[in-house]
Amino acid sequence: MSGRAWKFGDNISTDLITPGRYFHLRSNLPELAKHVMEDARPDFAGMISPGDFIVAGENFGLGSSREHAPTCIKLAGISAVLAKSFARIFYRNCINIGLPAIICDTDKIQDGDLLEMDMWKGLVIDTTKGITLKFPPLPPVMQRILMDGGLVAHVQKYGGLKI
Repeated sequence: MSGRAWKFGDNISTDLITPGRYFHLRSNLPELAKHVMEDARPDFAGMISPGDFIVAGENFGLGSSREHAPTCIKLAGISAVLAKSFARIFYRNCINIGLPAIICDTDKIQDGDLLEMDMWKGLVIDTTKGITLKFPPLPPVMQRILMDGGLVAHVQKYGGLKI
């Protein structure tokens, strides 16, 4: 995976990811994705390119447990979210819908840095700065779920949860 880093701070809530005023679009997720992160950074959805990364601090995705937030991030073209920590339910929702959620130290990554990530080896390479950051690779079952495109696709492929 490779793309540009879009840096955010700590405690980015699901309401910042998918603003509540667009709740009426919850049955039209591609349209809702056009407003992803709008309250945290206006015009964000229009500035990203497919493959870019959201990079954040602590407790990314706190708030409601609906799957709309990670789904809209994925539909907008973000390849992965890198954060120091995630709200528990948001983290699981990311994996379940096929969006990599990577726990790593994001302090050295700046807005606009170009990143390459090898999720299987646990490496983020900041090609702008020439530094490599390590993170613990995801467990094999999560890797398989992500490779299959999410939990529903994984269960359909194997007729159940295969580890």
